[in-house]
Amino acid sequence: MTPTHYAISSTFILGLTGLAFHRTHLLSALLCLEAMMLSLYLALSVWSLQLDSTNSSAAPMLLLAFSACEASTGLALLVATSRTHGSDRLNSLNLLQC
Repeated sequence: MTPTHYAISSTFILGLTGLAFHRTHLLSALLCLEAMMLSLYLALSVWSLQLDSTNSSAAPMLLLAFSACEASTGLALLVATSRTHGSDRLNSLNLLQC
């Protein structure tokens, strides 16, 4: 395993463990998701550079666009929950209430 692949894999694993174990605030969960998406973007970019193919060169940009949409949706949900519940703590959210 090359150092680049190791760094990308460890970044994804750290984001995944942060998402799994530190679920107190919605903002920290969103940051962990963004770290995971960034590591996937880097992995896809390195993969397309190693292949030297023009067919897979659009895939990282597409993933980056979806990541930006995910980030904007997450921030909109963060603002909405902060306004309605008073904080971004995930323990205060109840999915059974409307």
